[in-house]
Amino acid sequence: MSWTDPFAYFNSLDLAALALLFGSWALTGFAIDNAPRGLPSVSGLMAQYRREWMVVMISRDPRIFDAHILGTLRQGTSFFASATLIAIGGSLALLGDLDRVIGLAGDLTPEQEPDVVWEVKILIILLFLANAFLKFVWSNRLFGYCAVVMAAVPNDARDARAASRARKAGEINITAARGFNRGLRSLYFALATAAWLLGSEALIAATLVTVLVLLRREFASQSRAVLMQPDDSETHTQT
Repeated sequence: MSWTDPFAYFNSLDLAALALLFGSWALTGFAIDNAPRGLPSVSGLMAQYRREWMVVMISRDPRIFDAHILGTLRQGTSFFASATLIAIGGSLALLGDLDRVIGLAGDLTPEQEPDVVWEVKILIILLFLANAFLKFVWSNRLFGYCAVVMAAVPNDARDARAASRARKAGEINITAARGFNRGLRSLYFALATAAWLLGSEALIAATLVTVLVLLRREFASQSRAVLMQPDDSETHTQT
């Protein structure tokens, strides 16, 4: 039996919805991570603040404040990694108890489908959850690397190593945040995939709503408007 054989049970609308799901996931991530300079995303704006954070840290003494912030970021990645692992366990449990899934979905959809169809749908959810888990774990580890590099940054701004190591810490911090954001996006699309249990139309609608929510939060949210406001020093310079 080929790995493509189970997809023979799906109609063209199911396959189109699945293509839309993965295409939206990939393109949304690309648009956010590679936003144009004239239309930066919230993630891109925060990346610059992370760089400036590391520069300011050089002369901050003591650095308990910086250590606390980084510890909070690591706690966030740990929480989501743990929660995602629980979700993966729950999805695997559903694979062993398909009758419950079929019974629940059967109350909402009149269609009768073979077990392999439900297995594929749950496996797609598992795929997104597994990707999210790996992103969160790697993000947590990168924040740990960032903490070590931060500790190696001299407190003296005149030290030749200070600026260079601060930049390194900033870039590692940005990479860790990027992994965390990608993990969150995978969770969003895992939730969208769950709508597939109700049919292909529900999957298409859930995918489009997920894309709109993600793009709005990155390019049209109130938080982005706040980040785009000029600093007081810039305002005084312009006037």
